[in-house]
Amino acid sequence: MTSARQVGERHVEAYTGVRPVGFLDTMTIVAFEPPSYVLMEHTGRLVRGRGAIRVRPWRGGSRVIWAEELLLPLGAAGRALWPAGRPVVTALARHSLRRLARLLEAPAR
Repeated sequence: MTSARQVGERHVEAYTGVRPVGFLDTMTIVAFEPPSYVLMEHTGRLVRGRGAIRVRPWRGGSRVIWAEELLLPLGAAGRALWPAGRPVVTALARHSLRRLARLLEAPAR
């Protein structure tokens, strides 16, 4: 994820990718239990499904658990193309997680 913003009370938009290659991922907050849990429904044209983030205490800090249950786009064609696309999706997810980790480790301003 490169950037995210909240749109209204329950809607979030996140640009996912490494510019210029990426897409706008729109989501609706389905459940929110501050400060440790959020459940999102992906509502975009490309990405659909659910994602959850849970934060747990861990070794004097926190552990972030991020899970996604996504529907592949393009139906049968998307399932056929998944083996070729999986390494790209995995690389983008790792990039997003590393970026999130850097943001969380940075000193507060």
